[in-house]
Amino acid sequence: MLSRVADNLFWMSRYLERTEHTARLIGVGLTQILDQTPQALVPRWQRLLAALHVELPGDSLNDLQSITRLLTTDATNPASIRACMARARENARQVREQISSEMWEHINQLYLNVQAISIEQIWQDEPVEFYQMIKERLHLIQGITDATMNHGEGWRFIQVGRYLERIWATTLLLEVFFRPYLSGNESTIDAIDWVALLKCCTAFEAYCKVYTADVQPARVAEFLLLNAESPRSIRFAADQVQMSLEQIGQLAGTRHAARAERLAGRLRAQLDYGQVDEIIADNLLLFLSQIRQQCSAIHDAIYQAYISYPIDQALPQ
Repeated sequence: MLSRVADNLFWMSRYLERTEHTARLIGVGLTQILDQTPQALVPRWQRLLAALHVELPGDSLNDLQSITRLLTTDATNPASIRACMARARENARQVREQISSEMWEHINQLYLNVQAISIEQIWQDEPVEFYQMIKERLHLIQGITDATMNHGEGWRFIQVGRYLERIWATTLLLEVFFRPYLSGNESTIDAIDWVALLKCCTAFEAYCKVYTADVQPARVAEFLLLNAESPRSIRFAADQVQMSLEQIGQLAGTRHAARAERLAGRLRAQLDYGQVDEIIADNLLLFLSQIRQQCSAIHDAIYQAYISYPIDQALPQ
């Protein structure tokens, strides 16, 4: 596969996952308004903005329309839904011959819908329903991708992009929610916030099936970090990254893929044998930071092996 094609598929997938993640966090934030006091509004939105690596200009944390404008329709904000969909669509356009026509049609239609709407229109209607629509359309695109593409190299690069992005996003969420809890400021985070964290990962119902509705911080950390069956857990995502990289290496037949596979295997093993009580006792925040560093190393290794390698590396020996 051409390195340009692999790059476009990889980033198309990452931007689609990023768009869905942002829409999900905004939807949870808006739904929480019904259960919170005005005093709780600011810290909860601060956490969600921190999880998206977005800083709101000025003192606008009490202005939900300003927050949602920044995260949804502000094209100058690279983390906004509009900006991410534009990048996902451009990457998809570059590789239209590699993806299915159904994928292109749905990506393009969602892009056009997002470009055409203003934040005023969103708030005039029902904002929660708008973000629910974004999530459902992106889940549809994911299902169409799995159902209509050959599960070869291209599909595997899409898988790697999706799950690397998911690991990165979930570790940031865990970090911003657990930082006040671990620092002793437990009064700033309560049971509603732990439920919100699970809902930010589309994992509340799945959590309840494992632990019942007794939401405890340590169990939340264990579920989102180490559960092998939940598609939103970091361990599950790490499994998918390693599996896809192994398949890409076999299909591509390159001898330079070993480093990416080895780094992915190391991350998976760390999560396979991890114990949440030991992780929390040692330093949960450091553990999450190290996972992101490992994801960055895997990303760099993928680029070195498949995308930005020197020309002499591709020549037969």
